[in-house]
Amino acid sequence: MSDPRTLSPTASGRAPLSTGRRWAALSVLTASLLVVTMDMTILNIALPEMAAELHPTAAQQLWIIDVYSLVLAGLLVSFAAIADRWGRKRMLLLGYSIFGASSLLVLFATNAESVIALRAILGVGGAMIMPITLSLIRVIFTNPRERATALAIWAAVSGLGAAVGPLPGGLLLEYFSWHAAFLVNVPLMLGAVVAGIFLLPESRVASTGRWDFLAAALSLAGMTLVVWAIKTFGKEASLLVPEALVAFIIGAALLAWFIVRCVRSDSPLLELRLFRNRVFTAGTIAALGSTFAMIAALLLIAQWLQLVDGATPVEAGVRLLPVAVAGALASLVAPSLARRIGARGVLAGGLGFAGLGMLIIGVQPGTLHLATVLVALCLVGAGTGSLAIASAMIMHGSPEERAGNAGAIEETSYELGAVLGVAILGSVSALLYRAELVAAGVLTGVDRPLAEQAEESLGAAVSIAEELRLPAIAEQAGVAFTHSMQVTGIAGAALMVAVAAAVFFTTPKGTDVSAASH
Repeated sequence: MSDPRTLSPTASGRAPLSTGRRWAALSVLTASLLVVTMDMTILNIALPEMAAELHPTAAQQLWIIDVYSLVLAGLLVSFAAIADRWGRKRMLLLGYSIFGASSLLVLFATNAESVIALRAILGVGGAMIMPITLSLIRVIFTNPRERATALAIWAAVSGLGAAVGPLPGGLLLEYFSWHAAFLVNVPLMLGAVVAGIFLLPESRVASTGRWDFLAAALSLAGMTLVVWAIKTFGKEASLLVPEALVAFIIGAALLAWFIVRCVRSDSPLLELRLFRNRVFTAGTIAALGSTFAMIAALLLIAQWLQLVDGATPVEAGVRLLPVAVAGALASLVAPSLARRIGARGVLAGGLGFAGLGMLIIGVQPGTLHLATVLVALCLVGAGTGSLAIASAMIMHGSPEERAGNAGAIEETSYELGAVLGVAILGSVSALLYRAELVAAGVLTGVDRPLAEQAEESLGAAVSIAEELRLPAIAEQAGVAFTHSMQVTGIAGAALMVAVAAAVFFTTPKGTDVSAASH
C-alpha cells in the first residue's frame, strides 16, 4: 500500500503519466543537468581571459572558483526539504530561473566582486536543481526497471557534462569573450522553464511535520565551514592553517549537532535513518569514495595534457572525450548488466575497473605517453559508468516520500567526495611536485619570489621558464609534475579498490534495483 504522505502522480489519485510524457520529462531533467554540470568546468577554461580583463587578486580568483561549491554544499539539504513541502516542480523551475537570470547578469559584471556574487547566486540555483532532478525521477518512474534506466541516463548525462565542458568552453572562447561561458546558460534555462511547465508533474510530501529552522541553519553553516576549511587545507598543502582549522572544528561540531538533532526528531530535516538500509548505504559509499579518488586525478590529467603534453584547451577537451563517451555508454549498459550478474557485481566491478585505469598511469615505466593516458581514460570512464547503479541503489533503498532526502544525500556525497579528493590527493601531488623540483636544482639562482611561484604550480613554472628563457625549468617541472601525478594515480587506484570492496560486502547478495522496493 502507498504511503498516505506521498503526493505523487499515482499516489494522489491521478492517472500515471503516459510513457511519452515520462521520457519527455526525463529529457527536460537531464538537459538542465547537462547545462549545470558543464558550467562547472567551462569556468576553468574562461578564467584566464576573465583574469586578464578584471585583474582579480589571487584570493579573488579562488573565491570565483570556490564560492559556487560552498553555496551549493550548504544549501542542498535545506532546499531538498523545502521542495518536499513547497513542491519539487516549483523548486526546480525557480532554480532554472535563478540560474538563467544570474547568468544574464554577467553582462553587468565589471569587477571580480560582481563575478563572485554571480557565482554565489548560481550556486543557489544549482542547489535547487541538482537534488530535485533525482527526486523527480524517483517520483515519475514508478516502475523500478524503468527507473533504473532513467537513472542510468541521468548518470550518463551528468558524467558527460562534467567531462566535455572544456570542449564547448574552448570553442566559445575561440570566438567570443569570457562572458559567453555564462551567457550560454540563458537560452538553455529559458527553454528548460518552458518545457518544465508543460512536461513535469508536481510532487510534494503531504505531511512533513514542522520546519526545523535550527537544523537548516546548522546544515548550512556546518557544511559551508567544513568545505571551506578542507579547500583551504588543500590549497596550502598543510593542516597548520589557523583560520581553516578553527572553521573545520566549528563546522564539524555544528554538523554533529545537526546529526544528533535529526536522529532524535520525529520529522527530521534529513532522514539519516536511510543509512539503516544497506543498499542505500552502499550506493552512498560508492558516490563518495569514487569522486574522492577520481576527481583529483582527472584534474591533474587535464593539466598534464595542456602543460606537459602541449595541448591547447580545445585539444585537451577533445582528448578528455574518451572518459565521457566510455562513461556514458557504460551507464546505459549498466542496468541490463545488473539484471544478469547483480547490482553489487556491476558496481564493485566498475569501480575496480576505474581503479585499474588509474593504476596504468601510475605504473608505466619511463616517459608517460599520451596513448597510455587515453587508454587509462577509457577504463576510468567505463568504470565510472557503474555509478548509474549507485544512483539506482540510493533511490531503490529510499521510500518515495524521502526521495528529496535521498537526492540531497547523493549530491552531497559527490560534492564532498570531490572536495576531499582535490584537497587531500591534490595536496599530496603538490608536495611531491615541489620536493622533486627543488631537489633537481633547476631553480638555483632564480630570484626567490619567482622560485616560490614555480614551486607552487606547474603553470607558474612554465610561465617563469618562458619569461627567463630557461627551458630547463619547464622541462624539469613537467617531469616532476608527471611523477607526482603517477603517484597520485596509484593512491587513487588503491582507494578505488578499497571502495569497490566496501561496496561489494555492504550490498546484500541478490540486490536487484529493477525489482520493486520494499
